[in-house]
Amino acid sequence: MLRIALTGGIGSGKSAVTEHLRALGATVLDADEFSHQVTAKGSAALERIGEAFGAGVLNPDGSLDRAALRQLVFADAAARSQLEAILHPDIRRRMREAAEKTDTPYCVFSIPLLIETGRTEDFDRVLVVEAPTSMRRERTARRSNLDRKQIDAIIAAQASDEERRQASDDLIVNDGSLDALGAKVNVLNQQYLELASQPVAESEINALLRR
Repeated sequence: MLRIALTGGIGSGKSAVTEHLRALGATVLDADEFSHQVTAKGSAALERIGEAFGAGVLNPDGSLDRAALRQLVFADAAARSQLEAILHPDIRRRMREAAEKTDTPYCVFSIPLLIETGRTEDFDRVLVVEAPTSMRRERTARRSNLDRKQIDAIIAAQASDEERRQASDDLIVNDGSLDALGAKVNVLNQQYLELASQPVAESEINALLRR
């Protein structure tokens, strides 16, 4: 199975790409969805988050106050690293186990912080979704309660467009309509199906087994 890592900055259109890929029959594993599972009310990870960052990141019912946690970690690189150390190992394990159960030609791992965490070598290809910063700000403001300052802080904390491009095998520039985006995804889907149908060399199989 071909392993595709999909990444991009906030507001770039990653969700729109993954929705289209799912509609085409691809398996998509979204790190954000697994993050919600890992931090569910009563989970061990949520308990560790409360211990690390205090009651201020919890709602009155004991669930995670994601907005409060997001504001805290994007203002403090050390806090962000601490949170990643709590969450990422379990998220990666769950995604890996889910991928092992799939039987589609290729599997897409949607990982917003792929570049920042240095995990590109875990995958066969890296797909980057990119959009102009002004469009990313506008999209993020429409779908969230974040203000311009908060959005810019998140953008600044993430990898730059240039850093993502350097790590990419495939690039989608999402600066047009949903139809235009869908056409680009259709082309990539065909490319991935063709790549997935090619025989895998023994050296590549061994490399996959070592992951």
